[in-house]
Amino acid sequence: MEQSITDNQKNLGAFIHASTFLKYFFPLANFFAPLLLWTLHKEKRFLDHHGREALNFQLSIFIYALGIALLSLPFIAIFATDFISLVETIDRATDNHTMRHISNLGGYIALFAIFGLLLFGLFLFELYYVIMGTISASKGEQFKYPLSIKFITASETEQFENEPQDETFEENNSDSNISEEKISEEEKTQAYNNTSSSVDDIIDDSTTSKNS
Repeated sequence: MEQSITDNQKNLGAFIHASTFLKYFFPLANFFAPLLLWTLHKEKRFLDHHGREALNFQLSIFIYALGIALLSLPFIAIFATDFISLVETIDRATDNHTMRHISNLGGYIALFAIFGLLLFGLFLFELYYVIMGTISASKGEQFKYPLSIKFITASETEQFENEPQDETFEENNSDSNISEEKISEEEKTQAYNNTSSSVDDIIDDSTTSKNS
């Protein structure tokens, strides 16, 4: 993420998340609104992150809701058949056969109640985390939605830059460079001392030979 995040970027990041609520006024606006904002400002790393998170979460919620709806389709078909049969029976007469149909419908109604609760729980789940994402973006913080499928991922370059071990790698490199500098200085000092001692030995030998 960028070192300095301006207030304008924070506001735009918050609006990217909040714009998904436009779906309650315009169909599919929860996809088009954040997509437009993300496309216009994704060169800013902070806005790129929040734009991808918002879009991935909305796509994930759509997939989950579609899955719940598809699971309920067979039960809807069976319920419709039994309901039509019940109406025809009521038209003829009220007897034990009719009561049996009514008891069968009770099971389907219970199943529909379960599917309804799942969809309502999904709605509350989305509502809560979109609000949390909006608040985090307004504070200039990162935010990751839970259970979000990564349809849109960051580029390999961004992923490499965001890895925490990069700092450790740089620190290790700096430490190794310092160690190499210390070793080279020690080698230079030792070589200088050896040269000085050799020169002293030569001077001593020449002095001794003259005296003799």
